[in-house]
Amino acid sequence: MQQSILIYYICKLLNIYEIFNHIGIKLLSTQINHAQINEIGVSVGGSNLIGDVGETNFIAPNSPAIGLLYKWNRSTRHSYRISLIYADLKAEDSDSKDPRRIQRDYSLDSNLLEIAVGMELTFVDFNLHSGETIGTPYLYSGITATQFSNNHFENGLQIPEGGKDWTVGIPMAIGYKTNILGNFILGFEVGSRYTFTDNIDGNFPESSENQQYQFGNINNNDWYTFTGITLTYTFGIKPCYCYD
Repeated sequence: MQQSILIYYICKLLNIYEIFNHIGIKLLSTQINHAQINEIGVSVGGSNLIGDVGETNFIAPNSPAIGLLYKWNRSTRHSYRISLIYADLKAEDSDSKDPRRIQRDYSLDSNLLEIAVGMELTFVDFNLHSGETIGTPYLYSGITATQFSNNHFENGLQIPEGGKDWTVGIPMAIGYKTNILGNFILGFEVGSRYTFTDNIDGNFPESSENQQYQFGNINNNDWYTFTGITLTYTFGIKPCYCYD
């Protein structure tokens, strides 16, 4: 009788162990299936303005830009990313090929701060755990919030208005990235930002007392471009890019 009771409780304990073991395996499997790899790093390069002052070339970096970058690789084909970029912004009418701008000879020296979130899509699978050196072109877009200095021009001179303003924009970038030195990824990127303001270059002051100093095409909003390299470090649990 006692042996039967002992065997009964041993079987019960084994059943409980199997249940907890099954739950543990499921939880671990779920964590692994949903674990993703992260990237954090820096970007260094140049910036240029496309507006009513200076050159009209889309890719013509003439001022330094530096930034911080974080990526969450959701799969081997796409990543979500957040970035913070600070850039000097310079534009010289004397560098333009437009004779009217050359004659006007305005010179802008300003800066901006950009916060951006978006998605990066690769052309081929970018599996960082393949153990091989891999590279891929990619596209990036999203939304930006940009802080810029308010200026206007009087008698050909840039006049700071002593304040800053914000605008939103749409980034459009193309790049190429490859893994190097183990967990490091090196990339090259060119990206333009379309903004919803026409006053980054100071040609469309918003204050009523300075609206007399408007110039250029006030119906076209400003663009700016970043060109440079990125260097990120990868970390996190090895992901399983699979679907439940």
